[in-house]
Amino acid sequence: MNKTKKTVSLAGSKTSFPSAKKAVRVAFILTIHSGVLSPAFSLQSSKCLGNANAAMGVLLSKSMDDNLKKQQEFMLTNARLQMERQILMQNQMRERQMAMQIAWSREFLKYFGSFFAVATVGLTAGAIKRKNPGMLAPIIPLSFIFAYQMDSAYGTLINRMRGEAENIMETENDRLQLPQGTPTFESIEKARRAKSSLSAFLEK
Repeated sequence: MNKTKKTVSLAGSKTSFPSAKKAVRVAFILTIHSGVLSPAFSLQSSKCLGNANAAMGVLLSKSMDDNLKKQQEFMLTNARLQMERQILMQNQMRERQMAMQIAWSREFLKYFGSFFAVATVGLTAGAIKRKNPGMLAPIIPLSFIFAYQMDSAYGTLINRMRGEAENIMETENDRLQLPQGTPTFESIEKARRAKSSLSAFLEK
C-alpha cells in the first residue's frame, strides 16, 4: 500500500511539475514582453477613451446647438414682440395727437362760428342801414375760413388728406427724400467725432 501511495504521489508530482513549469514560463514571457504588451494595451485603452470622448463631444455639441437654436428663437420672438409693442405704442400716440387736433379744430370752430355769425349780422345790418353793399365784402373771406374749419372739424378733410398722402407716397416718392439721403451710422459717428474733437480743442 505504501508503495502504491508513493507511486501515486510521484505520479502526481510528475504531472503537477510540468504545469508549474509552464506557468513559470508564461510568467517569464510576460515579464520579458511587458514593455511590448503594455503599450499595446495602453494604445487600445487610449482608443477606447478617444471614442468615448468623441461620443461625449458629439452629444455636447448637439445639446449646445439645440440650446443655441432655442436661444435664437427666443431672442427673435422677443424682438418681434418688442417691435409690435413699439408700433402699437406709436400708433396710440398718433391717435391721441390726432384726437387732440380734431378736438382743437372743433373748439376753435365754436369761437370762430360765433364771431362769424356776429360779424355777418352786423355787416348785413350796416349795409342795409347805410345802403352800402360794399360792407358785405369781409363776409366772403370769413366764409371761406368758416367752411375750412367746418370741414376740418366735422367734414371729410382728413380722409381726403390721407388719400392724397397715399397717392404721393405711391407716385411721387422722390418728393419724400431727405437732403443727403437717410442718415446712416457712419454719418452720425462722423458728426459725433467731429463735434467731440471740436469740443476738446475748445476746452484746451
